[in-house]
Amino acid sequence: MTYYAECRILALTAALAGTMTSLALAQPQPQPAPPKVEGAWMNTSLSPDERADLAIAQMTLDEKIQLVHGVGGRASTAPRSNGGVGMVAGIARLGLPDLQMADSAVGVRAAAERGRYSTLLPSNIGEAATWDPKLAFAYGKLIGRELRDQMYNVSLGGGVDITREPRNGRNFEYLGEDPVLAGKMVAQWIRGLQSQNVIGDVKHYAFNDQETGRSIGNVKLGKRTMRETDLLAFEIAVKEGQPGMVMCSYNKLNGDWACENAYLLDTLLKKTWGFPGFVISDWGGTHSTAKAALAGLDNEEPDFKFFGDALKAAVTNGEVPIERLNDMVHRIVRTEFALGIVDSPPHGRVVDPFGGAEISQRIAERGSVLLKNERGQLPLNGSGIQSIAVIGAHADTGVLSGGGSAQVDAPGTEQSRFGGAPVWFPSSPLEAIRSHAPKAKVEFNDGADPAAAAALAKAAEIAIVFVNQPTSEGRDAPTLALPYKQDELVSAVAAANPRTIVVLETGGPVAMPWIGRVSAALEIWYPGIRGAQAAANILFGDVNPSAKLPVTFPRSDSDLPHPEIPGIALMPKQPPFVRMPDFDIDYTEGLKVGYKWFDAESIEPLFPFGYGLSYTTFAYSGLKASFDGVTFTVANTGQRDGEEIVEVYAGLPAPAGEPPKRLVAWDKVALAAGESKTVTLALDPKFLSIFDERKDEWELLPGEYKIFVGGSSRKTPLTAVVRH
Repeated sequence: MTYYAECRILALTAALAGTMTSLALAQPQPQPAPPKVEGAWMNTSLSPDERADLAIAQMTLDEKIQLVHGVGGRASTAPRSNGGVGMVAGIARLGLPDLQMADSAVGVRAAAERGRYSTLLPSNIGEAATWDPKLAFAYGKLIGRELRDQMYNVSLGGGVDITREPRNGRNFEYLGEDPVLAGKMVAQWIRGLQSQNVIGDVKHYAFNDQETGRSIGNVKLGKRTMRETDLLAFEIAVKEGQPGMVMCSYNKLNGDWACENAYLLDTLLKKTWGFPGFVISDWGGTHSTAKAALAGLDNEEPDFKFFGDALKAAVTNGEVPIERLNDMVHRIVRTEFALGIVDSPPHGRVVDPFGGAEISQRIAERGSVLLKNERGQLPLNGSGIQSIAVIGAHADTGVLSGGGSAQVDAPGTEQSRFGGAPVWFPSSPLEAIRSHAPKAKVEFNDGADPAAAAALAKAAEIAIVFVNQPTSEGRDAPTLALPYKQDELVSAVAAANPRTIVVLETGGPVAMPWIGRVSAALEIWYPGIRGAQAAANILFGDVNPSAKLPVTFPRSDSDLPHPEIPGIALMPKQPPFVRMPDFDIDYTEGLKVGYKWFDAESIEPLFPFGYGLSYTTFAYSGLKASFDGVTFTVANTGQRDGEEIVEVYAGLPAPAGEPPKRLVAWDKVALAAGESKTVTLALDPKFLSIFDERKDEWELLPGEYKIFVGGSSRKTPLTAVVRH
């Protein structure tokens, strides 16, 4: 069976409104509330730390052990489980509830297993493309609300591993290649989620930057590189987002498993950054008892192989001090008090599917990036077009979503999370386009036969080709090239019709060998439950695109630091999939991640970091810069209202040995046609600093710093030099 035939069989044909309404009627089964408890620890006037200490003083050793591990096995089938991926049994006599955990990177996963509905939001990389912290807050708040509606009190979202490897199968869950952008966006995601009295986390800590060999690979990086790349994103997330949890990753880092890495968990996270919450292992990511506990791991999931009877024995014989166990429990319980898990437990109610869909569509519209618009091909005039050819697999029925633990069930269905066929949500691009061009003849071809698709395109005034790149947790894309010979499809259609528009549904960067032959290209990522409507609103001009790329799009794999994914040659290609020996993942590019690699190596990208077009134009002038901040003017020089993401980069003094420039600040500025605004942005000294390994601290070097201001990392018309 061909890919197209297989996916069409699995396509969803139910009308969105009907399925959403019927599913919304299925409420979660409320769990028994803990009995009303009288105790000093229930005094809400005390601090979370004071309350935690008072509660711990009442606990037995067995009760303490109970709080530092999951219930074991498939948590969704455990007594009192709400159907999530994990659960920690509470202590009812002390008023401490069960911790009900759900995967929720882009929406509450596996809701359909319990007859529920959850909103599929655009992929996190699409959220990052908005460059809008307020939308990130709204994104997290919606997930938090739907978790509470379904009786969950812990979210397992919050991915922030930076795009060091652009073929990573989980890049759609993350927030791009720059640590400052990723860190600040996920911080607001966390704050929005936790505003709903749900414990949030940030993951996967740290350097789980590829799925290839994720559970056996040993990442090798120096301390300076670590602190200035992935760990800077985590530092910003922890300090500004204040998550209740941090989830450690599967991989090793410089020889130690991340979940028993004392530098990551204790020295840096807890002592240097002052993180008061608890560290939870990724599922099956715990490898020891005493070493993990002493290194800073606080909770083993989903089982109790190491933190059950083995930990009790280690405490009893003094291998793990009782003070350390008390600290583990304190961090968990104080987080429950701090985030309202005890005082404001969730009460099940019907999820609002239409309110969620509206927010999802708004984020998709603000996160879709216009990559090319030759001779003003877009926006289309819906009332003046006579015929449109819509081409591509599933463009008649739905939009693509990402796989793995982030896979949200489509309305009325329940899908396999890992290794199954891609899941398409019932948001039809064909119907959305028809609604915008009611007088046009709009015909569809699935693209399985490029010649037939080209013939349809040749007969039409406009051709719109939808291409896709399915990605998932558990596997990386082997190449940046689009799968299923879609490059051949686009080339054939573009040769037949010069007015060809390509709409990309991808989990990250892809190569586009045909880009010079099409008139327009729009990246919509995995756009969520109303992705088709969002895309059509941009194509026909109801929405003026404003998003910018949070990742660099290379021209080909050969332009990457590692043309082949590290370790992929060691992976078995055929069953039986025997366990492979551990191997090193040596990221030799070091500090040169993403656009910093392309700048340092003088490689021209396909599309640079921070790039994105609008239906209007902008001009910059009047830069004034100091170490405190920058001030400049941005003007809308076009004919329609729009929003410009203004970006500020800094080049450090030559002795720093840094890549040519780094992002240090940005803002999103709304401008009416012809309007100008003065923009002032503060500069954080840390973002201008390097990490000195010898001093083990951030340092602002003396010398000249070059400031760049503009609309992308490669288009910075304003420059200034400041001295320190």
